[in-house]
Amino acid sequence: MTGEHQTLALLLFIGFVAVTLAITTWVSRRRHGSAEEFYAGGRLFSPMENGFAVSGDYVSAASFLGVTGLIALYGYDGLLYGVGFLVAWLVVLFLVAELVRNCGRFTLADVVAARMSERPVRIAAGTASVTVSVLYLVAQMVGAGSLVALLLGRTSGTAQAWTVIGVGALMVTYVSLGGMRATTWIQIVKAVLLLCGTVVLTVLVLVRFHGDLDRLLVTAAERSGYGDAFLAPGLKYGGSWTARLDFISLGLALVLGTAGLPHILSRFYTVPTARAARRSAVWSIGLIGGFYLMAIVLGFGAAAVVGPEALRRSNAAGNTAMPLLALDLGGGVGSTGGTVLFAVVAAVAFATILAVVAGITLASSSSVAHDLYASLRRPQSKVRGEVAVARVAAVGIGIVAIGLGLLARDLNVAFLVGLAFAVAASANLPALVYSLFWRAFTTRGAVWAVYGGLVPALVLVLLSPVVSGSPGSLFPDIDLQYFPLQNPGIVSIPLGFLAGWLGTVTSDEVADEGKFAETEVRSLTGAGAV
Repeated sequence: MTGEHQTLALLLFIGFVAVTLAITTWVSRRRHGSAEEFYAGGRLFSPMENGFAVSGDYVSAASFLGVTGLIALYGYDGLLYGVGFLVAWLVVLFLVAELVRNCGRFTLADVVAARMSERPVRIAAGTASVTVSVLYLVAQMVGAGSLVALLLGRTSGTAQAWTVIGVGALMVTYVSLGGMRATTWIQIVKAVLLLCGTVVLTVLVLVRFHGDLDRLLVTAAERSGYGDAFLAPGLKYGGSWTARLDFISLGLALVLGTAGLPHILSRFYTVPTARAARRSAVWSIGLIGGFYLMAIVLGFGAAAVVGPEALRRSNAAGNTAMPLLALDLGGGVGSTGGTVLFAVVAAVAFATILAVVAGITLASSSSVAHDLYASLRRPQSKVRGEVAVARVAAVGIGIVAIGLGLLARDLNVAFLVGLAFAVAASANLPALVYSLFWRAFTTRGAVWAVYGGLVPALVLVLLSPVVSGSPGSLFPDIDLQYFPLQNPGIVSIPLGFLAGWLGTVTSDEVADEGKFAETEVRSLTGAGAV
């Protein structure tokens, strides 16, 4: 990249950082220091505001950088990510949004522990939430490293490392000073920028091909090197039984995982009522759906305009497809239009990463403080101490995410997020569904459901081609590959549900009928909701 690209992109990025830090500083002066203020922003956001914030939280680097790259490299099979991410919102809308808002207060564990022995359930649910959040954070860190490598001409790994560290430091600042209110406004600003940038690029791609989508697809197939196979299933997830199972496993993880993501569930506590939670989910579906439809056009546009070979030379996993497409659409290297468009897209990508990591860090630090710490602290401890613990936890989680992000910097960000979704669907979703809908569910069942999905998911990932035994793995020189699939969802999700059932039927505890009736009425009507 030329010096103009670097300078303009960095100036725009610095401008976004300055605006978001100003928001954070303003909010930090107005906050009251209460748990409700820090965790839920005072529950003062409207459905539209929260809908934009949810879409900003959900459309991460995995979508903006990873999905378009996968479509550009693998055609039809890359669509699975976009379709899976979108369809998952139907599960959230009908199963989770309103019920979770009615039954919980700040975190997922509030819902699960409502009619159980709180301490073991909160420890289990908090552990799972932090694990999912860290995996999700790693994907954002990898996206940050890929983007700066492109900006700086891939000159050194040191530049990538310092970028990841810088992103980590900013996210800790956002969470520690501003809490949920600052994070929400950052998400809203980022969502508006992202959607505007995506609309501009989509229009330019369609203008390049005179609005002829058929011509766009044919050109993409011709340049891909695969011909018609580029537009048919099987290029990435075909050819063998393991690839087909991986396809099913990934689909299950994406569709079911969203309903178990801690940073998405916590968003529904920022609105005043359950009806507002449902309306914000509807807003987010519209915004997210529009984005993924445009991402499909941009993915095939990157294949047709830039070409898969150029994409692989820039980044083997395809994470730089969107910025390179913007550069070409604007007029190419050295042109004013290319420089401006590239800089804008790079800045929006940086904004996407910063906003999402802030949301995830807040959710995970909330789980540490509200679930883990609160379960172990003395009953007479002040709630204000819990908020202080959340701020300290944000620093620790940031350090862990930075370290893992440096380790996994050569993997596709959408793929990494797929792993986080698999763990969320395996550990969080079974406990949540059983708690809301199974009258006989017990404390042992809840704990077993969480660990029965979490532990197999993590173990299978460690024994999969993701970690070792293949050229694209984290440790290619070591072979600990005993599980053939890259995504563990097809095995770990059923295990989570099975463990929850088994724990319940083998438990001596008698489920409290009164508490279930109370939970049922509260979840469906909102009576008694916080």
